[in-house]
Amino acid sequence: MPVPMRPVMFARLIQPCLKSCSIHITAQNAPRYCDFFHVSSTCRSRSVIGIQLESVCLSLRQEAPILPVGGPILIRFCRGRLSLLPSPVSPLPSDTGQFQNMTGADPVSVQALEADSDLSDADSAIQSLASSSESITSSILRSREENGRTYHAFREGKYVLPNDEGENERLDLQHHLYTLTFDGKLFTCPAGRDKPIVQALDAGTGTGIWAMDFADDHPETKVVGVDLSPIQPDFYLCVPPNVTFYIDDIEDRWTFSTGFDFIYSRMLTASIKDWPSYIHQCYDNLEPGGWLEISDILLDLKSDDNTVSPASPAAQWGRYMLEAAAKFGRPLDSALFLKQQLADAGFTHIVETIYKWPSNSWPKDPKFKELGMWTYENLGNGASGLSMALFTRALGWTQQEVELFLVDVRRDMKDRSVHGYWPLYVVYGQKPGAND
Repeated sequence: MPVPMRPVMFARLIQPCLKSCSIHITAQNAPRYCDFFHVSSTCRSRSVIGIQLESVCLSLRQEAPILPVGGPILIRFCRGRLSLLPSPVSPLPSDTGQFQNMTGADPVSVQALEADSDLSDADSAIQSLASSSESITSSILRSREENGRTYHAFREGKYVLPNDEGENERLDLQHHLYTLTFDGKLFTCPAGRDKPIVQALDAGTGTGIWAMDFADDHPETKVVGVDLSPIQPDFYLCVPPNVTFYIDDIEDRWTFSTGFDFIYSRMLTASIKDWPSYIHQCYDNLEPGGWLEISDILLDLKSDDNTVSPASPAAQWGRYMLEAAAKFGRPLDSALFLKQQLADAGFTHIVETIYKWPSNSWPKDPKFKELGMWTYENLGNGASGLSMALFTRALGWTQQEVELFLVDVRRDMKDRSVHGYWPLYVVYGQKPGAND
């Protein structure tokens, strides 16, 4: 007897200017063979309000089956891109009030996670100011292919991750991981509490999803997003009017703007060569009283119950990543030194918080179980893009050797008897005010 397959979900975008959205379709209105569909919302409303959410209209109908049974399906809208991911998701709490406060998350303490005893698997215009007068030309927009992935050609070699659609999807999914970690909020520092955020910078903006979400939540703020790769939306209906994207190198002297009240950077590890210099430049370009928040993962797989073996493929993967990045002169362990580097640059009111991203859905706590599921999607399914350039360029591996090794890495990451997690460091500090 053939296994029932989940029907395809079709979406019609009323407007292209939407962020990641959430639909929870119950048994009453789901198609046959569907128990439920669910996505955690990262929309401005931060709430699930039924089958129509803001400017999105979904129509469901059964077509040729393409998705296997195995759990709810994530329907993810990211500025006009639609993704369907068959994955287990824990339902949202019925009270969505937790999503309403957008002023920043309170730091959480690091404590041991309890494992689930059930080990089953059923659970506006883009601009460029580089070299002062360089405009957007084919040389800036050009990409090159290597080992089946596409990489940026502007300042070639400074960034070792791809810039193709697969990587863009991973970056948008990673944004979801962050908002889930911060209970729907976009940042954790007190920026905006004592004085308005007139101008904010998203340094290393990637797809621009954080900058656009922040701009929607703060329409009074001028938001600047800067990245080496031109992968941000370039049609005006998609970009909030208070956002400007620049193609530039944040390790060079900044020419795109000055006088920021808030600078935000995340996941720039292996992208920055001289972290003290970068942090000093952030300090110099902040207004007195302005805030800097930096967050990065440490690819050192840990456990609270010694279930992670140092010889395991997942643990080895982290060490190989560290070794390869070090050979490029762009360390992957930068998160360990951020707190001291902010202090050395002159920042005050420095706070360091360490969060945990589980390796899969092994935790018993529903929030951490969901975090683990998306962490595996981010690092496990994204391991090829994360590893390929580093392993082939720095370690001398072939593409085939990388992919074969990653088979074992993913298998290890999926093992729910191994209670691993990666530490996520979030560090923020304030530039002293004029009266300090």
